[in-house]
Amino acid sequence: MREILWFRRDLRINDNAILAHAKDEVLPIFIFDTNILSKLPKEDKRVCFIYQSVLHLKKQLQEICLDLAIFYGNPKEIFSSLKGFDRVLCSVDFDDYALNRDQEIEKIIPMSRFYDSYLIEPKTHLKKDGTPYRVFTPFYNALEYLWQSDEIELFHPNLALKKITFEYNTIPSLEGMGFKEQSLPLFLTQKPHKLLEEFSKKIQNYQHDRDYFHLDGTSKLSVHLRFGLISPREIFNFIKRFKGSDFFIRELFWREFYNYILFHFPKSEFENFNRSEVEWEDNEDDFKAWCEGNTGVPIIDASMRYLNLTGLMHNRLRMVVSSFLTKNLLIDWRWGERYFALKLLDYDASSNIGSWQWASSTGADSVPYFRIFNPYLQSQKWDKDAIFIKSVLKELQEVESKTIHIEGGVQNSLFIDYPQLIVKNMESKKRAIKRFEETKSPH
Repeated sequence: MREILWFRRDLRINDNAILAHAKDEVLPIFIFDTNILSKLPKEDKRVCFIYQSVLHLKKQLQEICLDLAIFYGNPKEIFSSLKGFDRVLCSVDFDDYALNRDQEIEKIIPMSRFYDSYLIEPKTHLKKDGTPYRVFTPFYNALEYLWQSDEIELFHPNLALKKITFEYNTIPSLEGMGFKEQSLPLFLTQKPHKLLEEFSKKIQNYQHDRDYFHLDGTSKLSVHLRFGLISPREIFNFIKRFKGSDFFIRELFWREFYNYILFHFPKSEFENFNRSEVEWEDNEDDFKAWCEGNTGVPIIDASMRYLNLTGLMHNRLRMVVSSFLTKNLLIDWRWGERYFALKLLDYDASSNIGSWQWASSTGADSVPYFRIFNPYLQSQKWDKDAIFIKSVLKELQEVESKTIHIEGGVQNSLFIDYPQLIVKNMESKKRAIKRFEETKSPH
């Protein structure tokens, strides 16, 4: 057989399903998809990270006597030009663009897809009545056999594969694809297994430290996991050996749950999962202030400015800013989801969509509509000394921390040039609760 191994979000040779299931002669490829890249800014750090990761994958494949052909273009056109192959092997993706893209490719050449980016196959995990789960806890409990296991079996590459010599040997440059070289955060220059080892030393404190966004309490693996430099099985097997890992393992399964929801309910990418009809305000000026970090609320502004600068945002902060946008400002969650898709280094469609619908009380197992984060209480609880906020908002460095945690506190100072509040917390909270109570639900 002659097969194409299409690497996408599995940029590794360890625990890789397509390398394990491939037979005979193979042509490994990676495509820098112009349909995706054309929508991104030329300073996008993700493209730089992927570019470096793809070059590293090429070297890894060469070490096992294979190689990687790297393309830049439209996948449909590229596959139309590749002749004489029996099938394509690739990992699955469930977002709308990926599904439509793969349907087009399958008209050209047969495809075999593997659940290589997740721990479970969504179609095989159903309730007793044959319907999919809609709530996380029963979904998670029904997987007890998996999360209580000590180890999940890994894939091993078929070392008998033969390399297909491909004359195409020109590697596209970043500049040639319209992007500029960007400096990356230090953790993105480190190997994921090294980060995992470092995280294991603090896993016992994870459940406590994870919400303090000024602490270094997280794994820093989300970007590597998103693009498959490390697999969820590798993470599970390694971290499961350590005392106190249960809470982190549970978080891995939230990732599984959101992917599961997108698989079974694909319309939730664009529609409210609970089919409610919220009457959003969708004020463009308010949205612009939120995007730029000019809302007048220090924790919101620091979070958004930091995201715009680095492409990073702590999970606790994601919950706070998404609650503020969808509840205090009553702006459609889809606006925020699209903005995060443009900015987040670890953007993953299923997790991002699921999290935004959770925050906006429109999704699967989402937060009750009347639960609205008070941004001032959140900053006071999780960043009492305003360490994170002051590190981003330099104009507030000399302000007392307690002032930062009071609504309108920084605006009351004559010596600080800071944006005025675009909305008051209690008034906007009452408006949101009333609006959601008036929301039409399907019969």
